[in-house]
Amino acid sequence: MNASLALVAIMAVLYACGIYLILERSLTRVLVGFILASNATTLLLIIVAGPGGSAPIIGADSDTGGFADPLPQALVLTAIVISFGVTAFLLALIYRSWRLAHQDDVADDRDDVALRSGAPAVRSEDVDDESEAAELATEFGDEPPEEPSGTAGATQPGDPPQPGEPAHEGGEPR
Repeated sequence: MNASLALVAIMAVLYACGIYLILERSLTRVLVGFILASNATTLLLIIVAGPGGSAPIIGADSDTGGFADPLPQALVLTAIVISFGVTAFLLALIYRSWRLAHQDDVADDRDDVALRSGAPAVRSEDVDDESEAAELATEFGDEPPEEPSGTAGATQPGDPPQPGEPAHEGGEPR
């Protein structure tokens, strides 16, 4: 087995760039880093597959000396499918993050900052003050949004009549 040094160097560069980008805060860069790392993994599987051989259908009298091993081909195909699924999932996460916060950077969590500084982490269950609890709330909120006052049950022009109400303003059917 004589692996090309160029393929090994390309694989190492892909892994290095992919891991560097995965450690960034931007989710888009994490996605690109994951794609690079998955391509490097596919290249690694191709490199360690060994020498090529003939297809099993041809027969043993082929001049290549043996049959091709189907296991590396199956592993490469599986790696491609898994990387496609994880890429689709990361794209969905990026889209959701953009729709909620209009940014794709991952912000520091309060617990992460406390852990880094050595201070004890504060959980929202341990907070008694409402202003502190509101500060600890997630981007989804702890409570459902309230309806604006005065609009609950009010009908707009063009709305269909509710049961038990007249068909239009005059009280007569149209």
